[in-house]
Amino acid sequence: MTTVNIHEAKTHLSRLVARVARGESFVIAKAGKPLARVIPIDAKESPKDRLGFMKGELKVPKDFDDMGRDEIGSLFTNGR
Repeated sequence: MTTVNIHEAKTHLSRLVARVARGESFVIAKAGKPLARVIPIDAKESPKDRLGFMKGELKVPKDFDDMGRDEIGSLFTNGR
């Protein structure tokens, strides 16, 4: 994904919007720090937007934190 600085984005807004219309996306940055992501309006949602989409579908065992404790411990102590 292309990154453009904010001055360049202001100067070449028409060109950048044309690129987005063709399906490209880009990031606007200020002093090298990303500030905004510009994507086409019909772009698919990012996985970040789908956080929690399987809530209630999975069950974590009560002993999850203890699973494999002995095996993992032996890897760090060379089996002692």
